[in-house]
Amino acid sequence: MKGIDLCNIKMMTENEIAKVVFECGLKIHRALGPGLLESAYEECLCYELLKNRIDFERQKPLPLIYEAINLDIGYRVDIII
Repeated sequence: MKGIDLCNIKMMTENEIAKVVFECGLKIHRALGPGLLESAYEECLCYELLKNRIDFERQKPLPLIYEAINLDIGYRVDIII
């Protein structure tokens, strides 16, 4: 199996990435419909992103800072693209 030739990969614009992500989400919604747990949709979206070679990170901590309070993990982001 050949490795990915990074010199030939086209850099996508934000709009191009957004279009692919939207189309992936729409495909999943049409196939599964509403009502499943969020984790099921997240897993399917990550699968579709991998198929489309879109870089992403899952379940990343996001700090929360309020006055003198600093929480290292104030939130958890589902997916960062």
